[in-house]
Amino acid sequence: MSAAATPQAASASPMPPGVTDPDYQPPPGRLGNLTIVQQHALETFKKQLIEEGIYVEERMDDAFLLRFLRARKFDIDKAKEMLKAAEQWRKDYGVNDIIENFDFPEKAEVDKYYPQYYHKTDKDGRPIYIERLGQLDIAALYAVTTKERQLKRLVYEYEKSAAERFPACSKVYGHPVETSCTILDLENVSVSKFYQVKDYVSEASSISQDRYAETMGKFYIINAPWAFSAVWSIIKPWLDPVTVAKISILGSNYRETLLQQIPAENLPKEFGGTCQCPEGCSLSDAGPWKSKEGNRDVQ
Repeated sequence: MSAAATPQAASASPMPPGVTDPDYQPPPGRLGNLTIVQQHALETFKKQLIEEGIYVEERMDDAFLLRFLRARKFDIDKAKEMLKAAEQWRKDYGVNDIIENFDFPEKAEVDKYYPQYYHKTDKDGRPIYIERLGQLDIAALYAVTTKERQLKRLVYEYEKSAAERFPACSKVYGHPVETSCTILDLENVSVSKFYQVKDYVSEASSISQDRYAETMGKFYIINAPWAFSAVWSIIKPWLDPVTVAKISILGSNYRETLLQQIPAENLPKEFGGTCQCPEGCSLSDAGPWKSKEGNRDVQ
């Protein structure tokens, strides 16, 4: 029997609730595709968190717990250490206060000097996150905001994705959506320009990896200069193959690759798509999370 014809082993966990997509096949390590060992790890992890008073029922569903388990290869002790650190960080950083009270009135001004925004979805239903590092004007940026406010905005957007974007996308596409599709544009990025913002990028990356585990789905680095590609070829073998598989390093001929993953009508025109939001794609926050009807018209 060929590998393609080999039947897939039954999952030790049921399909997650709310699935209406008949073609949905949960990736490994997700609800609906857990081995017996993984299912046992999930149950043990949850039980220990409850016993230690760490479990927060309104936030920590099974999909949430599995993100930390996958991030630590289903090593329960390491996953618990990671989650406990993330929970302590939430308290120290005042995440609940950010959720309830954070406002970013300088958004339109910041967009001129360092565009960072969510915009519609890719073909798998993931929210698209776009960051244009090449447009950075550090002096102008820090005349209208601060690094600290930028980081709080980042946390606010992560929380909004968890509370609004992912659930809305899941409803529209009929299967769980837990990750984003990121486009990082490096056009015109110089070493000096990157050095100016390296502290922010470092802290932002740490927040992403350590506090919001397993939320990266696809990651496209476009307009990558030759030097960047050369460095990537050196560090790539050191990285987790699962992470490497999510990252694509592209030069200036990126359009075809992006359109394989993103519908043209959802990709801003400046990246080779056809979308031209009336208020500008970078300020629209267009997507299913803004649709009252929950339909696909604003993907």
